[in-house]
Amino acid sequence: MELVRSDILVIGSGAAGLFFALKASEYADVRVLTKKEADQSNTKYAQGGIASVMDRVRDSFELHIKDTIEAGGGLCDREAVEIMVREGPDRIEELIDLGVRFSRDDSSGDLRLGREGGHTMPRIVHYGDLTGRELEDTLLEACATNPRIELEENRLAVDLVVDGQGRVRGCHAIPGEGEIRTYLASNTVLATGGAGKIYLYTSNPDVATGDGIAMAYAAGAEIENLEFVQFHPTCLYHPDAKSRLISEALRGEGAVLRSLDGREFMRDYDPRGELAPRDIVARAIDSEMKLSGEKYVLLDISHRPGDWLSQRFPFICETCLEFGIDISVEPIPVVPAAHYMVGGVKARIDGTTDLEGLYAIGEVACSGCHGANRLASNSLLESLVSAARCAARLAGEMESHRYEPSGEDVPVAADPKVLETVILDHDWDLARRVMWDYVGIVRSDERLHIARQRISQISQTVRMLFDEYGISSDMVELRNIVLVSSLVVESASARKESRGLHYNMDWPDRDPSREYCTILRRGTGRGPATTYGHSEGTGD
Repeated sequence: MELVRSDILVIGSGAAGLFFALKASEYADVRVLTKKEADQSNTKYAQGGIASVMDRVRDSFELHIKDTIEAGGGLCDREAVEIMVREGPDRIEELIDLGVRFSRDDSSGDLRLGREGGHTMPRIVHYGDLTGRELEDTLLEACATNPRIELEENRLAVDLVVDGQGRVRGCHAIPGEGEIRTYLASNTVLATGGAGKIYLYTSNPDVATGDGIAMAYAAGAEIENLEFVQFHPTCLYHPDAKSRLISEALRGEGAVLRSLDGREFMRDYDPRGELAPRDIVARAIDSEMKLSGEKYVLLDISHRPGDWLSQRFPFICETCLEFGIDISVEPIPVVPAAHYMVGGVKARIDGTTDLEGLYAIGEVACSGCHGANRLASNSLLESLVSAARCAARLAGEMESHRYEPSGEDVPVAADPKVLETVILDHDWDLARRVMWDYVGIVRSDERLHIARQRISQISQTVRMLFDEYGISSDMVELRNIVLVSSLVVESASARKESRGLHYNMDWPDRDPSREYCTILRRGTGRGPATTYGHSEGTGD
């Protein structure tokens, strides 16, 4: 058994993990594990930007807090929201100091602020429509030149290492097929991102298989609010366009949604039209598609000048042209797709979880900032603020005990020559299709019941394969997809109302008596959650 030790272990290389690593490297040696190449994260594909109050004349912290809590459907933790909003400008300034090139006004040099759905004021700092890539590249470069940060690519975390007292001591990981390596640390920080790949259609990259949520749940951590899955309203509809997001910033700049016959429909659903929060826009598009029988709707920004579009949205223009669509003269065919996990490992804004030695930041965590629905561009903001707070907290909580794991605790690796990938392909596709068909934008009690039965059957097959073949990277990802899917189904089944991102046709109204968060805990069996708890939201 090969042991690798460090002061702090970070699992994940998106904005949260890398920004934390930079902060923590001021007092500790930090090892960052990432399952594929270092830049493969949801951060890289974030087009819109980072919400923050940078114009104190027209905007205010109070307005940003109000917008966030209103979007959150009564389940936001107000203290967490206030911390996130008030500390945002300082984090933006730190990114600028690191070299992030946010777009600025040509004449004044001031930050060019965009506006997105749910925001009452322009407050989105961005780098064209490539904000995520600019942020990820800058953070990776800073980490690469930091002597106290060791970043290891192609390291898939399999399970957390937990000692006899319930303290998390690190993780087991697969550095390559047929190998298991154990990484030990004083503290472990989950920054693994989301779980969009549990759905058939998603804006997320292939790495977003819910690994952090699955590992934390298996280790005994509380999981919160997984029923709230945010579907991005506008992903490019094209048979060859995989995970091609069309940023909400287009609607912020005046793009309108139309049916295929040219009718603008958003104001039939909400007076804010295209600037309504994402859950409303996604359900409106879903409704229009079901009423018409069409497979997509149209997003039209062709009324804006072509030169302006190519400057403001260079990546989207290039992406659409790749598929034969010139957005300056024709509308973009779009459909909703799974985009962001609002729920996750229950954590405070500083990353603290209910397991000693384990912290969770970024999309893998549920810090209370987003409630039942994340406000646009608050995700990167939360990641940065949580990362900085977590690093500050761990500065005084370094565990010096050198834990020695038992060899019996190490998983058994599979022989890749024995396990054929084709064995997993069917269940991989089936699980994601079940989630899309039955646990998507619009749900019902019957759909959730069917989903529970079918996911349970797939889970039994996966357990059998694990017992027979041992661990491989494909099998671990399938295990995580199936487990997280089952947890989403359990959470959705428990909420007998419609609130935020969770809409159930059998319970279409919001119930004031259910203004609490859904908590899942692992039971004594091998199945999904067996107990529920209530954590009160503090939103207005």
